[in-house]
Amino acid sequence: MTNKLFRLGIIAIFILSLSLRFWGLDRFNTLVFDEVYFAQFGNNYLTNTPFFNAHPPLSQYIIGLGIWIGNHIPFWQNTVNGATGSLLSPWSYRWTNAFIGSLIPVIVILLTYQLSHRRNFALLAGLFTALDGLFLVESRYALSNIYIVFFGLLGNWLILLALEKQNKQRWLILAVAGISFGASVGTKWNGLWFLAGVYGVWLAAWVIQWLQSFAPATRVPLFSYLRSYNNLKLKDQQIDRKTDADTIPLQKITQINILQMGFFLGIIPAIIYSLIWIPHLQLDTRYGFIEVHQRILQFHLQLGGNNPAIHPYCAAWYKWPLLTRPMAYYYETTQNITDPLPVFGPPLPRNAGKIIYDVHAMGNPFLWWFGLVAMVFLVSFIFIKVIQPGIQQKRLFIPKNLGVDTWICLYIIINYAANLLPWVKVSRCVFIYHYMSAVIFTFIALAWFVDQCLRSYYKEWRILGLSITFILIAALIFWLPIYLGLPLSLEDYRLRMWFASWI
Repeated sequence: MTNKLFRLGIIAIFILSLSLRFWGLDRFNTLVFDEVYFAQFGNNYLTNTPFFNAHPPLSQYIIGLGIWIGNHIPFWQNTVNGATGSLLSPWSYRWTNAFIGSLIPVIVILLTYQLSHRRNFALLAGLFTALDGLFLVESRYALSNIYIVFFGLLGNWLILLALEKQNKQRWLILAVAGISFGASVGTKWNGLWFLAGVYGVWLAAWVIQWLQSFAPATRVPLFSYLRSYNNLKLKDQQIDRKTDADTIPLQKITQINILQMGFFLGIIPAIIYSLIWIPHLQLDTRYGFIEVHQRILQFHLQLGGNNPAIHPYCAAWYKWPLLTRPMAYYYETTQNITDPLPVFGPPLPRNAGKIIYDVHAMGNPFLWWFGLVAMVFLVSFIFIKVIQPGIQQKRLFIPKNLGVDTWICLYIIINYAANLLPWVKVSRCVFIYHYMSAVIFTFIALAWFVDQCLRSYYKEWRILGLSITFILIAALIFWLPIYLGLPLSLEDYRLRMWFASWI
């Protein structure tokens, strides 16, 4: 693929993301789900109204800035409401999320390309991200989670970019990466897991480098049960054929020493996080920096256990990958499609509504399920390539000739684990959207697998890669009405609710 086609592909994916997020953005002239907090908080900063914030304030600053800009734009002002404490159009408190959400597939493309130097792989990763339903829903409302992922992925891309630079250029990019990670944590505390992923990759690279010093002189042969995988031979190279450090960016991560890691990815994020709090603490002078964090921690500890008795949509971490408990952000019924929305007043009697408006925070089911399978495949691949040789020879070592695909798989697995495993110990009520920081790496894992299929000599593998891609596109189209809140008949709604736990 040429550079020109690659750029056109990025533009096309960005336009697709932008269109899906901005189309009908002012639908539902009210506050949807946690907009009752974040949209109102964003407006509070503009009206100098003190309030307690149970999360770091960066996302609300951005939403507030969007409201200020939106109020100075002479269009999209036909629909207004006073739910935030001021007379605002829904578009004004939603458009910044829509724009930032549209950029996430682009960041995924840049990150993946920097990781692999493969244009097709990068475009597939960006396309799959653009096809997800949960990211689409979260981008269309004034919520916080989209900013955690945006800044976390931006920091990851900048780290990979810095590895190709030297001296002052590298230090500058690392500093900006530290700022980005600080912004991710400054949105919600779980943004810290993106930073943990970088440290995990850095430590893994040092351990691999040490264990490779014990490797035998000859390369360990692949085993007979890998033949089915090796049928995915590429048209222009075999998997792991290229092992030169210049083609494997992650091998250079050990060039960043512990002092640089501590400063650029420790001190700078901490400083940025602290600075983010200054405007909020100046507005609400009841609590100092330490006291506000104590109150936030106390607030979250009091949210109760992870069960439906606390909240009907509580979903423990192990329910997220299989998409067993998504959640409704908005649900209304009307008797005909011309009724105004939202419907104020008493709800319609049971079974009286003929038209359903549902905004469901649910991932693209096939994207999530296929992505989980791809992640299992990557783990198996790493076991065979990295761990199995030492087990067979009954000695502790890692083969020296680890290729680019092995490093890609390591990067994806470590970042996925870093963003998922911390939730295992969380006992408070959590929701499907907390999985967003981890599931994005399953999209990249699936893109890697599909890319290998499409580059195979074998027609069957290429057909499999194309089939997966078309299924994901068809799934987005099929479930699009419940992502965008489009009117559905009761029969059409039930057709999309495949399991009782989805409702």
